[in-house]
This record gives sequence, structure tokens and C-alpha cells, in this order.
Amino acid sequence: MSSETSSRWTDLRKLLERPGPFTPQSFEASPEALDFLLHNLKILVVGAGGLGCDLLKNLAFLGFGDIHVIDMDTIDLSNLNRQFLFRKKDIGRPKAEVAAEFINSRVDSCKITPHYCKIQDFDESWYQQFHIIVCGLDSVVARRWINSVLVSLLQYTDGELDQSSIIPLIDGGTEGFKGSARVVLPGMTACIECTLDLFPPQITFPMCTIAHTPRLPEHCIEYVKVLLWPKDNPFGGDECAIDGDDPQHISWIYEQSLKRAAEFNITGVTYRLTQGVIKHIIPAVASTNAVIAAACATECLKVATQVAHHMNNYCVFNDADGIYTYTYEHEKKSTCLVCSQVPQELSMAPTDSLQNLIDKLKDSPQYQMSNPGIQAMIEGKTKSLYLHSPASIEQKLRPHLKMSLADLGLSDGVQLVVADVTSPNSIIFKLRLSLPMDVSSPPS
Repeated sequence: MSSETSSRWTDLRKLLERPGPFTPQSFEASPEALDFLLHNLKILVVGAGGLGCDLLKNLAFLGFGDIHVIDMDTIDLSNLNRQFLFRKKDIGRPKAEVAAEFINSRVDSCKITPHYCKIQDFDESWYQQFHIIVCGLDSVVARRWINSVLVSLLQYTDGELDQSSIIPLIDGGTEGFKGSARVVLPGMTACIECTLDLFPPQITFPMCTIAHTPRLPEHCIEYVKVLLWPKDNPFGGDECAIDGDDPQHISWIYEQSLKRAAEFNITGVTYRLTQGVIKHIIPAVASTNAVIAAACATECLKVATQVAHHMNNYCVFNDADGIYTYTYEHEKKSTCLVCSQVPQELSMAPTDSLQNLIDKLKDSPQYQMSNPGIQAMIEGKTKSLYLHSPASIEQKLRPHLKMSLADLGLSDGVQLVVADVTSPNSIIFKLRLSLPMDVSSPPS
């Protein structure tokens, strides 16, 4: 190690090579701690956007020597005002690759390995190689998917959790002037799925406004997204699968939205606004990203070295009017779909349609699924109730949506296998069928 590189870690050595007033009993002061960070610990950063750029910079300067970063996006002009690892010449290139090149060329003690792909492109065993995973995502679906992967990697012996199978998840999120950071120890603390109610609700517009009296450019875009896309099915296949990262999909919606806006003399429809409505993009603030990324990187150092107690376990931040921050413990949910280890029950009426059941899985705050596919286990055999792909199967099963659960042959206690993009694994439900109470007459 050169003298220049060695001097870089002077302050970090003071933290790691001697105990302090805030170090827990589990902390062991040793020169080997820095060597572990530089050469042995492997960390994964998910997302190389606004939060991701700050995270990568912070982690590199904190001594993390082996960092992987995964991101499926390319650099856009609008990124350059806050994603400081990118330059105008980089527009169109993968974010992960450019971010890795930038830091690798400036911090010789750090090697960043980029992965330009979707998180779903890797299996569970690939994620198992990392000691810590830190997320800087703008997608709730992606957070839930990563969370489910880490929970699925947990191992139990005689019902007791093997703590060596835990991969800590550090999650950061920003929304304008608001942000949050959290530490998730899968199987021990509240996971992402336990806290779905913390995520802000998506902005929706009344259907009557979208269809008949649009007043805003967003109304025109929602009209195309909600009504025109399923009707025209411009690219074939799954009629509901709009990909917010596919330029062809966004361009088609943009062009149709312009036509809709012209009919009602509405201005302001742009390609960028179209993508923002489709992907629920909220304008980012660089200072909020910096604060949340700093909090997440600090938690990574705490978890990796035990130099201080890690956050317990959720921190909120708001700098819209002054600066406000508060940390509290979010409790593990005993009925969590992902981490509770408790069989899930789904209560419906026999007269409910399959569409009613799907709507409950999508709209209920407890489930918040995207496009669930459902199979039933009946007398040891698997019966497909509704699947989104391939298109030929979806078309064949579509009539099931209007049928009642009783007519589909479902009885009380039957197992439903539900697959959704929010989780890499299917979720098993036990269907509970009960007739709705007749409130029109008093009980005898």
C-alpha cells in the first residue's frame, strides 16, 4: 500500500483500531478491520442513479474495496444535474458501467464491478455471495423483489434462524425533499414487506375525468395508459405489460397522448412527462440524495465493522421547511407475506369472481401486487386459474375472470399459488370461503 493510499485511511484507522465511547461490546479494535473492508468484504449496490452515485462515492471513500453495482438504465440528459458521476459525453451509455469507470479511475483502493441488467437476471445463489446489499432504488417493486430474495436465503435449524445466513439490507429512498433510510436484518427485524404502508400512495385520477373531461396533460397520458393501451395492444403479447424503460412503449404512449391533448386543446404533453407518469417519477433533489446516501453508507460501515450500533431501524428525513429527522423501530409484522413463516389466509365469498380476488391482491394495502397469476392445488393437481403469459394461455383463461370462485371448483381451505413480479418466489395462500352476512334482517 502506497504512503498516499495509507494516509487516506488515517481517520478510519482511528475508528477501527481503538474502542470509543459509542463502540458496543461486540466490537474488536484491530488493524485487521480495515484490511477486511479493503480486501475481503463484498458489497452490492442496487441502483446507479441519484442515490446510487452518492452511495458508490461514499462507500469507496469509506474503504469498501470490492463493490458490485447493478442497474438496467442508461444515462439521460436530465440525469446530469444531480448524478455527478456522469458527463454529457456519457449520454446513452449504461449507468452502472460509467459509474464504475469513473470511481475505478480515481480511487485505486476500490474495484467496482458493473452489471448492466435487471435484478431479476441473477438467481438467488448469485446474491448469496455478498456480505451486505444496499439499495438506492426508485421502485417499490424492485425493493420487494430484493427483500424476498434475501428472506428466501435464510436457513433454519429446528425452527431456529441460522444467523450466518442473514445478509443485511440497507435501503434508502427519496421523494423530493423527503427521504428515509433503514436497516433490515432479514428474519430478525421488520422487512420491506412488513412496512408496505410506509410507501407513499401512487397518484391516481378519477376515471370519469380521464375518459370525459381531461384538463391536465397527465389526464391525457393516463387515458392512453389505462384505456387505449389495453384496447389497441400495440405490441402484442401481454396486454397489460407496459414497460416504462422501453423507448418504444413510451414513444407510442407519448404520440397517442399528444393526439388526445390536441382534441381538448391541452398543452404540456412531453416525452419526459409521459415517462414520469408511466414510471411514477417524482422530481429528485440532490441535497436529499446526499443526506440519505450518507446515512446508508454510515450504516454499512457500522454493520460491517460493529464500530457502533446500527440504526434501529428506520429513519425519516425532511428538509422542505428547515431540517427534521426522526429514528424509530418499526416492528416485525407477524402476518408478513414474506418473512413471517406463517401460512397466509385469503378470505373471500364463494360468490366473488376471480377478478374480485385478483383486485383484492392488487388493491389491498396488505398485498399491493402488480399483476398476479394464480393457480390452485385441487386434490393434488394443479389447476391454472389465470396466467398473464404466454398470450395464448392468457386468452384461454380470460373467461375465468368473470366466473365465481365456487363455479371454478374452489372450496374452503384450497391452496392458491400466486406469482407476481414483486417476489421471485410464489406465495401460498389458504383460501377461506365464507358467505357474507345478511344485514337486511336481524338474527333470530
